[in-house]
Order: sequence, then structure tokens, then C-alpha cells
Amino acid sequence: MSDFPWLTTLWAVPAIGAVLVLLFPAGWRNAARIFALVVSLATLGVGMWLAWMFQPGGDHFQFVESHEWIPAFGAGYTLGLDGIAMVLVLLTAGLVPLLLLAGWQDDREVGTGPRVAHYYVALTLVVEAMVLLSFTALDILMFYVFFEVMLIPMYFLIGGFGPRTADAAMRAQRSRAAVKFLLYNLFGGLIMLAAVIGLYVLTAREQLGANGGGTFDFRIVMEAANSGQLGAGPVVLNALFLGFMFAFAVKAPLWPLHTWLPDAAVAATPASAVLMMAIVDKVGTFGMLRYCLLLFPDATATYAPFICVLAVIGIIYGALLAIGQTDVMRLIAYTSISHFGFIILGIFALTTQGSTGATLYMVNHGISTAALFLIAGFLVSRRGTRLIAEYGGVQKVAPILAGTFFISGLATLSLPGLAPFISEFLVLMGTFTRYPVAAIFAASALVLAALYILWMYQRMMTGPVKPGNERLYDLLPREMMVVVPLLAALLFLGVYPKPVLDTIDPAVTRTLTTIGQHDPVPAVTPEASPTGGNK
Repeated sequence: MSDFPWLTTLWAVPAIGAVLVLLFPAGWRNAARIFALVVSLATLGVGMWLAWMFQPGGDHFQFVESHEWIPAFGAGYTLGLDGIAMVLVLLTAGLVPLLLLAGWQDDREVGTGPRVAHYYVALTLVVEAMVLLSFTALDILMFYVFFEVMLIPMYFLIGGFGPRTADAAMRAQRSRAAVKFLLYNLFGGLIMLAAVIGLYVLTAREQLGANGGGTFDFRIVMEAANSGQLGAGPVVLNALFLGFMFAFAVKAPLWPLHTWLPDAAVAATPASAVLMMAIVDKVGTFGMLRYCLLLFPDATATYAPFICVLAVIGIIYGALLAIGQTDVMRLIAYTSISHFGFIILGIFALTTQGSTGATLYMVNHGISTAALFLIAGFLVSRRGTRLIAEYGGVQKVAPILAGTFFISGLATLSLPGLAPFISEFLVLMGTFTRYPVAAIFAASALVLAALYILWMYQRMMTGPVKPGNERLYDLLPREMMVVVPLLAALLFLGVYPKPVLDTIDPAVTRTLTTIGQHDPVPAVTPEASPTGGNK
């Protein structure tokens, strides 16, 4: 691997771009947007170069950078990529340019200040930088810092850049949603901080650090945890596991810690909501795979059945509530709760197929949710209402918008041939080999998904054109530039997911092997042979 600091470049490009865009003169609104888009494309270029250079069968962590940060506490600036982080880096870097295009006019809807566009795109780039740092961090303290820091720009995007309204009650609701998002996630982070400190105390007691003290180096702690060198009993390790898991379950979100998500999703602009659901929330499920499993293997095995039960409840609960929604944006938000349940179920099934499917699901969910939510956002911006009952006959006046909405909806219900199908299939198959009852209950959500997606499409897009919808216009060229790549990705990964799976599989296999988990071997009943013996 090259000695060039590629991973530092990966997050520094959007971080520096965010600072530079704030230096633009107040009147340069379009220049600020264009500059931010160029910065995000440059970040995507770095991500694609890393993917090209990445060796799936190579070292566990590649492109490693390690420098001293706070040596007295064993904390370092340490970055590295495995296959799981690699595909999530590509998802993040690929979506942000599309979100900037989709939200090109969002700042005009939320305010008239001369620097509103500057703040909007700068906050988006800061979130991207923080997420990329979280995916690449190999220092536990460093991961925690940026796991929390990303909440601040996201809070301002939700509370300060939601759709403009003259209704004081709606503005207050948006502020409450932003505060609820922040408080839930900060509380989860504080619980995790206690666990991080507890883990550090264990490493200090065992003198795992370079100076005979503690360490936050993930690689050292992982090796010690899986070789029994942490020197702590199951009660302590279970408590530390629950501290990490609680924070990740809030961010993911896992039922019953999910209640902040629908409010935040409808309060934010569609682009910001997708940034939150498709990118930021993936840090939670990524943390489960990397930190919960690899640092606490015994606790993971202990709590996995309980977490799988919560995941199944979330799958069915999210789908049922989606069916009953009258707000199209809130409906899509509840589908994400159901889909995150599938991801978490696959992770804690502790099988190769389940974990591979969960990782692929993170990618596919990001793409499909972005497509469906953004297209719905384009429609809502035209009509000025989120109520499903106000629509009808849209396919007659805006056929391309209706058609792309339909394809995105089919992807959301995991239609074969579209990307989410293979990931959902792998999750269910991997879960069935260990927890067949959980897989059967989770599979019921396939029927519920067909119900809420097809019923929503029927009510909004078919039938006679309702009053107020006559002047709806079809997708604009800028909007097509957002939608077409997303639909192309859904089709490509639905037909040919091999490139992503080839990157994910070695990392997942290494993770499960490290924690001593192996795929269950199906029981085979001996059959009588023709000679009277057993085969």
C-alpha cells in the first residue's frame, strides 16, 4: 500500500471544503453550491481510488495511518479500512453529491439570509467528514468523539433548514424534532462514554498500552478481548457491551429506541433526512458489527437472541405503522425502522450469510431510501402537502416522476431483480439457520411491505387527477441527474452484486472467525440404505 495518507485525505477534503465555502462572499450562493458539489465529487474520487486499491483478501485493515494524539492516555490518530468500512465509505461518498444536487434549492425554502446556502452546504460537508472519520477510525476514543460530533451539524440541518412555513406550530414542531434527535443520541453517547472509560480501565489494569498503561487502539483491545487478556468477568464485560450497544441501538435505530426518527425525518428537508437515515444512522449498525462483536464476543453470544427478538419486533412494528400513515414522508420513515430491523437481525444472527446480507443491506437501504424519499420530496415540493389523500392521478400529469417513484417503491419492498432483494434474502437465510422462528416472523414483513408500498402508490399516483394536481410538472433535468444514478445502482446491484459481496465476504468471515462464531451445520437424519444399513 502507498504511504500517502489517503484516509486523512478522504475526510479532510470535505472538512476543508466546508471551511472554505464559508469564506465565499455573501452573494455567491450559486458559487457556494457549485463549490460544495465539486468538493463532494473530489471526495467520491478519493473513495473510488481507495476501492480500486483495496485488496479484499489482504490485511484485515488497509491504508493504516497511525500517529500519536494523546499519548498519556494511549489515544492515537489511527485510521484503517476493512471491507465492511470500504463499502460504507463508497455509499457515503456516492450519496452526498446527489444529496447536494437534490437540495440545490432547499436553502431558498428555509430562509432568505445572504449566507443561508453557505451554511447549508457547509453543514452537509461537515457531516460527511465526520461519518467518514467514524468509518475509518481504529482508535476507540477517536471513534467516540466523531460519533458524537456529527450530531451537532445534523441538529442544525434538521432544526434550522426544515421546510419554511408561516405556521408557528409547525416551526415549533421542527425545533422539537431537532432537540429530540439531539437528546436521544447524546444520551446514548453518554452511556457509551461510560463504557469506553470502563474498557480503558481494563486495558490499563492489564498494561496493554505502549507505555505500560491503557490504550484505545482498537486492534490491541480486539486481540486482548478475543484472547481473554482483558481480565474481567462476564458481568463487567456484559455491562460494557450493553453500553456500546445502547448507543448504537439509538442511532440505528432499534425498537423501542426509534421514536426520534420519524419526527426528525419529516422535520428536515428531504436531502437532510436522507443524509440522516441513509448515512448517519449507518454508523450505528456499523458500530454493532465492529465494536460490539469484536470487542465483546461472549457478551454478543449471550445477548444475540434477545437483540434478534427486538429486531423482529422492529421489522413488524415499522411495517404496520407505515401502513397506517397518512403522511407520505412519515410513511417512508417508518419503512426505514423496519429495514434497520433486518440489518440488526442479520448482524446478530452471527452467521456468514446473515452478516454479509446485513452489510449489503446497509448499502442497498441507503440507495433505495434515498431514491424513494427524494422523489417523494420532489413531489411534495410541487404540491405543498405531505398528505397522501391530497394526491391522485399523478401518473397522468407527471409520468416520469410516478414511474421512478414506482421503481423505488418496488426496491423498498425487495422485489427480485432490485438491489434490496438479495440482501434481505441473505439476512433471512442466514437467520433461519440459527433462529428459524425469528426468520419466519421477519419474513411476514415482505407481505406488509407490499401492502404499504403498493397501496401508497395506488392512492397517490393512479385514478383520476384530484383538484390541485393538474399543474404538477415532471422531473426536471437536475432532479433526473439525482434519480437516474440511484435507480441504475438499484438495478445493477440487484442483478450483479458480486463486486460488493467480494469486498464484504472476507471481512465478515474474518470477524466471525475472530469471535469464534461458525455457521450452524444442518442436522441430517440418516436414511435407510437399500441393503438395510444407514447411509
